[in-house]
Amino acid sequence: MKTLVEFVWEQQENVKYATGEFSRLLNDIGIAAKIVNRDVNRAGLAGILGFEGSVNVQGENQKKLDVLANNEFIKALRSGKQCAAIISEENDDVVIFDDETTRNAKYIVALDPLDGSSNIEVNVPIGTIFAIYKRKSVGTTVTREDVLQAGTELVCGGYIIYGSSTMLVYTTGNGVNGFTYDPTCGLFVLSHENIKIGDVGGIYSINEANYIYFPEGVKKYIKYCQEDDPETNRPYTTRYIGSLVSDFHRNLLRGGIYIYPGTLKNPQGKLRLMYECVPMAFLAEQAGGKASDGFSRILDIQPEDIHQRCPLFIGSKAMVEKVEELMAAHSSDFRK
Repeated sequence: MKTLVEFVWEQQENVKYATGEFSRLLNDIGIAAKIVNRDVNRAGLAGILGFEGSVNVQGENQKKLDVLANNEFIKALRSGKQCAAIISEENDDVVIFDDETTRNAKYIVALDPLDGSSNIEVNVPIGTIFAIYKRKSVGTTVTREDVLQAGTELVCGGYIIYGSSTMLVYTTGNGVNGFTYDPTCGLFVLSHENIKIGDVGGIYSINEANYIYFPEGVKKYIKYCQEDDPETNRPYTTRYIGSLVSDFHRNLLRGGIYIYPGTLKNPQGKLRLMYECVPMAFLAEQAGGKASDGFSRILDIQPEDIHQRCPLFIGSKAMVEKVEELMAAHSSDFRK
């Protein structure tokens, strides 16, 4: 069975901007994931449940595990010397490693250290989302152009899900592969090779409690999902966990769509473009699916801010295209 490190080295010739530095960077992410996995699994015994007492840039109360996970990823990426800067949900500004070695590092990492942390206390699967970009400039202090890159420039997108088993799933633009963590040997081992999402699935994932605030096109799509039509295997099943990683992972393996639209209350949606929407969009497309903001491709959006928010429609291609069709026909874009 191939380990994550073995697989990455074997795939070097297929990786955009393939370098040994990239392999070491992905290994650094794997190391941090193992530490976070350990802490998540023993959170109730280690006294690290509950709120930390501070608020992040999004105005969200930080959980103790949010802060812990963020610190572990920063520590691992700083020590690994392959990353010049980090964009994190938990930090107001870009974390720049401006020393002699990391000034020459080739990569920028954007991450959500602990997605779905509101579910920590109830033992629901949570995760880490990461995106890796190649720097535009090397040898100087990190620039705005290094940081604010569109998804089309992405080198790698992936996530770690801490559930009944812990998995690391990633793509470098050459298919999607999943690695399950084996705690008996401390290694991520290839378990899901060349993952493909069905063109049409049987699951739609959305928080219907916000129905009255949805655009008309989204309301029409929900009704479409609920209609009885045996020829198209409808009605679909609704499954919503409230953790992007968990909902996306299930739909990736079984086929389906995840929707977090803009609403009257939150026209931009609530998910962050650079470290939630973009890496998941890269994974979806590489698995044969699609990702949209309801009107355009996620990976084509040029970010203007590191914490920019964006609506997200992601999953099986035909399902995303159907909701885009209904958005265009029935809905205004709340962001305008």
